[in-house]
Parts: sequence; structure tokens; C-alpha cells
Amino acid sequence: STANAPEDDAPNRYSRMDRTIYSRYSRDANSSGSSVPTNALEKTIEELERELAKERQENARLMKMTQDKEELIGKLKEEIDLLNR
Repeated sequence: STANAPEDDAPNRYSRMDRTIYSRYSRDANSSGSSVPTNALEKTIEELERELAKERQENARLMKMTQDKEELIGKLKEEIDLLNR
């Protein structure tokens, strides 16, 4: 039973360490002397929102292309079936 004790303690040790790191990070993030100005964060958020909008447009374009190609494949399969008859 003593051989199992260190193994049983390992998950607890890591979870304590994670909690310590998390609480330290939260404390630093909540401090008034933030290293990143609010304006810079707002600018970054705006840039990310613009990038997200572009990516959504690209995704919609690719989805439309895929749908068009699937329709074309269906029509070509029908044509192949007619030619085989």
C-alpha cells in the first residue's frame, strides 16, 4: 500500500499547481497596472472581428462552390447512367 501512495498523490499535486498558476494569472490580469492598454485590446478585437468576417465570407464562398460541384457531379452521374443504357 505504501508503493501506491506516491502515484495517488500525483494528480493532487498537479491540480494544486494548476490552481496556483491560475490564481496567479487571474490576480495579474485583474491588477490595475495591466501591461496591455485597453485601446490596444480594442484595436486587436476589431482586427480579429474583421478577420473573422473575411473568413466567414471565404467559408460561405467555398461552401457554395462545393454545393455547385456536388450538383454538377449528380447531373454527370445521371448523364452517364443514360449513356450506359
